[in-house]
Amino acid sequence: MNPRVAQWRAAWPQALAVWSKYTRIGDATLCNSTIAASKTGLRGSFAMIRLLDQRVVIDLEAVHTLQLDDYAVEILAHEIGHHVLAPGSATEHFRMLARIRRALPTLEASSAMVANLYTDLLINDHLQRQAGLRMADIYRRLIQANAPAPGGVWQLYLRMYEHLWQLEPGSLGGAAAKALDTDAWLGARLVRVYAGDPLRGATRFAALLLPYLVQDAAGEPVLKALLDTGTAADGCEPGGIEDIDADEEEGDLHPIDDPRVTGQAPGESAAAPAGKARGQARDPFEYGEILKLGGVKLSDHEIAVRYYRQRALPHLVPFATKPAPDAPEPQMEGVEPWDVGGPFDEIDWLQSVLASPVPIPGVTTMRRVFDQAPSTALDAVPVDLDLYVDSSGSMPNPQSEVSWLALAGAIVALSALRAGSSVQVTLWSGKHQVQVTDGFVRDSDAVLRVLTGFFGGGTDFPIHRLRETYAGKVPRARPTHILMISDDGISTMFDDDERGTSGWTIAAQALRVGGAGGTMALNLAPDWEQDSGWNAPAWDAIKRARSEQGWEIHPVAQFEDLLAFARGFSTRHYHGGPG
Repeated sequence: MNPRVAQWRAAWPQALAVWSKYTRIGDATLCNSTIAASKTGLRGSFAMIRLLDQRVVIDLEAVHTLQLDDYAVEILAHEIGHHVLAPGSATEHFRMLARIRRALPTLEASSAMVANLYTDLLINDHLQRQAGLRMADIYRRLIQANAPAPGGVWQLYLRMYEHLWQLEPGSLGGAAAKALDTDAWLGARLVRVYAGDPLRGATRFAALLLPYLVQDAAGEPVLKALLDTGTAADGCEPGGIEDIDADEEEGDLHPIDDPRVTGQAPGESAAAPAGKARGQARDPFEYGEILKLGGVKLSDHEIAVRYYRQRALPHLVPFATKPAPDAPEPQMEGVEPWDVGGPFDEIDWLQSVLASPVPIPGVTTMRRVFDQAPSTALDAVPVDLDLYVDSSGSMPNPQSEVSWLALAGAIVALSALRAGSSVQVTLWSGKHQVQVTDGFVRDSDAVLRVLTGFFGGGTDFPIHRLRETYAGKVPRARPTHILMISDDGISTMFDDDERGTSGWTIAAQALRVGGAGGTMALNLAPDWEQDSGWNAPAWDAIKRARSEQGWEIHPVAQFEDLLAFARGFSTRHYHGGPG
């Protein structure tokens, strides 16, 4: 084994023990060369963590270049600290990034760096003061190796360490200018005060750094060399960050206005603007930006799939349970002779005496014969879902803003899949602007990929899709409910198709072959039921569809109301389906 690798391998148990003898993290990945390290995803720094598999990766060549070979325990313990203390998990990492991003207007791209610097402060202060490790010496070596320009962020950061560890001003390279020294003192106080509440402290730390980031927008090489959490959440599946935390909007609070930091009211919570209540959701764009800051490498479409899945999950029907079969009841079939040697309690004395006043064992003794009645429980047949979602120009793009149509479709479709049904999704704008799943599928990813697409063209229902799906003259093998989510543009489905066949005929055929009815959830004007109005022809077609063909019309005054519709529809049709 390479002596350098052996040295660091031997330091691993010591680094784990710094935090706890019960700490369990997979062995560190030690790379002999920067090229080997880059293949693991480590670039620009000498160390990184991966939250997906709780790994630590070290570039030993870069460590040697920075003259840090003798600090194996310190560096490894620091990286372990990211798993143990801050951020601790992918979800907490994303939540911290969301808060810091809000506190850095116009400089949101620096959020990952600020989060890294902040968590490093928390970890290093613990290791220097409570574990007695040589964290200050590492920074001295970094200064010698990089000879950084006197940038404000770097000088402020080093001066915070000098305050935390009671070092002489400038001993780590921190500036002693009065304004900067005051901010550094505030930062050091913040680290101590919010050591047990890193999320709340993160917003204040970002507010403190903001003016320095404006001056040092380009950043410095030495800061980039410290970034060990830049891609920490790559590959992770975030949960919960689609909702805005109640206190997330405290990012405007500067530490100098925080009584807990300044000491004016020790122990009291700092006053801050009221945040949004939990339950309010961020839009897909902000959600995607947070994922990207955490190192997640996905396209906007793939991010939208994750977003609407997470938004839909709280509203899905419970997982279906299959009812247990009825307990079989014993049924008497008759009597037969009881043989000598059989169980004595099986003798039916009444039948024995009726056969002969003088019972003769094995001759006139009788026993009852029973059989088990079969269970009468029947398996329910799941109703498949054929979902059509409008994606014309009047609808929002699900990848950049909240689309209540996509969310409602996701709730209904995922509930149907959970109940054991198959789902076909058709996203449409015009006759030739159509995206559809590969028939009726059981793949939630395939369903969501279609739902989160976007066309933005004119409104013209693709009648041929409905015709081709229900071209047979006999009902489908499983009953199918047809659901349309649109506005009054759905009336175009009753126009003639390219063959000259009336849409009314095609719709009637679809309902007959589907065999489980049809529903239209439509954004309609409040007066759509009137006999006249600005869009009377479309409204008349919708009313005719209800009266003549039996379509269930569910009007919504605004698209947000589709959420309540989707929950109610899913409960009626898919709650309690077979598992």
